[in-house]
Amino acid sequence: MHSHTEALKPEMSYEVARTIHPITRWMRLLLRSKTGTFGFVILVLVALTALLSVLLAPYDPTLLNARNRLVPPFWSDGGSMAHILGTDHLGRDILSRIIYGSQITLLVSGASVIISAVIGITLGVVCGYYGGGWFDAIVMRVVDANMAIPNILFMLVIVGVFGTSVPTLIVVLGITGWIAYTRLIRAEVLSLKEREFIRAARSIGTRDRTIMRKHILPNLISTCIVVSTLSVGGNIVLEASLSFLGLGIQPPIVTWGYMLNEGRDYIATSWWIATFPGVAIAVTVLGILFFGDWLRDVFDPKAQGRR
Repeated sequence: MHSHTEALKPEMSYEVARTIHPITRWMRLLLRSKTGTFGFVILVLVALTALLSVLLAPYDPTLLNARNRLVPPFWSDGGSMAHILGTDHLGRDILSRIIYGSQITLLVSGASVIISAVIGITLGVVCGYYGGGWFDAIVMRVVDANMAIPNILFMLVIVGVFGTSVPTLIVVLGITGWIAYTRLIRAEVLSLKEREFIRAARSIGTRDRTIMRKHILPNLISTCIVVSTLSVGGNIVLEASLSFLGLGIQPPIVTWGYMLNEGRDYIATSWWIATFPGVAIAVTVLGILFFGDWLRDVFDPKAQGRR
């Protein structure tokens, strides 16, 4: 009986290992990369901060207190542990505003990336599958024209016409970010449609829509994930840039970019007002880029072969 039980153990272990293999593999790959692990930790912390902002923020981010104007961080002369990162020119707590600002940062960047992905992937798949047609030519000329104009200028025009609000900014970032998806997805589809399994699907009379949905799109998931991850970081910077210029989301909504805008007039005397939001933006974008770079290496067949 004992020997029979021992004989079953290797098979049971294999079944368990096969069940948890994907999670184990991803975690091992992640832990092998210091930059990937750093990026993942940053993303988790920012996401938790946004979700738990009501619990984490010590003060209301819009609360004005004239008595506590321009209080420096706690380690500086005149600082206080009551306001760890200090206060701004209206007496608002910097730490609380940074915590609440993470909500808008993730909302705007994440939602706009979804819009960009839907537009870009759809156009990329259609243009790549029917490459050489009139539709492909028109879309590619639009892509070329868009690349000749800086996105920030295009966004300034749209925001100036339609005003500043969260939905407007999401749409603006979404409709200006599809170019990267379309170019990469189109190139991938041009290669995929010549593969044997696509030709086999055509030969048995499978409709083009079915081929694109069931055979081409699943093979584009890795590319879409990598582009989306990197696009989130770019959109955070663009949102902060618009807010810094005064054309982003307006008060009382708290954003990191607008905090920079408010702190620029005090940079010589009260450096912490603009410095800490800038650090939050830099660390978040850096974490996203590190994690996106790790994802690109993981999904790269050559990189996988080296592993």
